[in-house]
Amino acid sequence: MAAHAAAKGCEIRDKYGCRIGWKELLNLLEDRAFVRYPCEIVFDAGPLLPGEFACPLPKGARPEDGFVMYVHPLFEKDLEEVPLLVLYQLAGVNYGSFASAQDAEAFGAAALGLDPEDYYAAVCRMADRLDSVTAP
Repeated sequence: MAAHAAAKGCEIRDKYGCRIGWKELLNLLEDRAFVRYPCEIVFDAGPLLPGEFACPLPKGARPEDGFVMYVHPLFEKDLEEVPLLVLYQLAGVNYGSFASAQDAEAFGAAALGLDPEDYYAAVCRMADRLDSVTAP
């Protein structure tokens, strides 16, 4: 599945360019060729687990009902970084519980034109920023 996810990521990069910012992300979320189900972003840490930067949760019983992509409010201050995190989580929206971390990395890295290891390192650096807001 990682190969399919990477191929879809490459198609995203071909259509939206390798610089996917906030505006491009919002357009991408409306594009059913790449985001299988409706998905909206909400900056709210309430539904997130400790240390979690984002998580898509279903709006209803069926995937077709759509998803809310909860993103930690810490990242609302820099909307241009949000696509990096949301692309990782979109693998779960597109592939459901079948998506692995490697699939998410392949999808996001390909969409942004990054090496998967570099993409993973960037996601980890951003996730590490949560330590500053969750530490006692």
